[in-house]
Amino acid sequence: MPAQKIVIDCDPGIDDALALVLAHGSPELEILGITTVGGNVDLARTTDNALRLREFLGFGGVPVTPGSAGALLRSRVNAAEVHGDSGLGGALLPPATLPVAAGHAVDFIVETLRAAPGEVTLVAIGPLTNVALAVLKEPRVTEWARGLTILGGSYTRGNFSPAAEFNIAADPEAAAIVFGAGWTVTMIGLDVSRGAMTTRAVADRMEAMGRLGTELLIPCVGFHGTITADGGPAIHDACAIAHLIDPSLITLEPAVVDVETAGRFTSGMTVTDFALRGRTPNALVGTTLDTDRFWDLLLDVYARVAESVER
Repeated sequence: MPAQKIVIDCDPGIDDALALVLAHGSPELEILGITTVGGNVDLARTTDNALRLREFLGFGGVPVTPGSAGALLRSRVNAAEVHGDSGLGGALLPPATLPVAAGHAVDFIVETLRAAPGEVTLVAIGPLTNVALAVLKEPRVTEWARGLTILGGSYTRGNFSPAAEFNIAADPEAAAIVFGAGWTVTMIGLDVSRGAMTTRAVADRMEAMGRLGTELLIPCVGFHGTITADGGPAIHDACAIAHLIDPSLITLEPAVVDVETAGRFTSGMTVTDFALRGRTPNALVGTTLDTDRFWDLLLDVYARVAESVER
């Protein structure tokens, strides 16, 4: 079976970095491009991190195209307190020597989907600003995309606020545009990704992966939170990539998702109605993760990438 073609819109970011390792090392996926957005850290850093990761991991032929620096209507937010000032925690990757691609992420998304209608899945693991602007610029992207999978939202809780997950809260108006655009959004949210916790046993396997482990994986997950035998920091974004590789890892349920943009305490909340109440679903929402199989898949892929990084 041919590899699934994807474009990854991201804001690296610790868990974005770990998601890129998984996507790069998976023969089931073909990365056509990486687009960047301001989010976990500012756009200059997310773009620089994507460039550094591209060279460290060895996929220099994949274009990296910078996009939106901040939200459509709101002040910029970031999560540097979680990801560090650089965005990659304690990882110190060599400076990139290959340049960014010319142009803007929104144009890259539109033109890539236009060139291969029905063949390319868009994967958004940062704020949805670039995706919303692509929809506004060319509404037919919703028809051209094979699908849209996001890491974002939640139907139970938040991490930016009690009600809202960071990627949605960073640009609620963009998220509202994306969910209301007429396609079916696959939403892998905190309800699923919080289960992807890096335990001591997982970290030990990462640590044994040569340069990949000691220079990237451990400095990232170790910075992200305390690792114990029973739990540790979750590597949220990798869940969206894992779903594309093996859809059976995550249970999806149809739902209507509305994004709160006006609430004083709930701005950025993904209000999720599984009962539908006579409305047509606009989302497939992740509800459970097969954690053991997720880690087996991820660590097997990481081991393959580690071999290539050593060469």
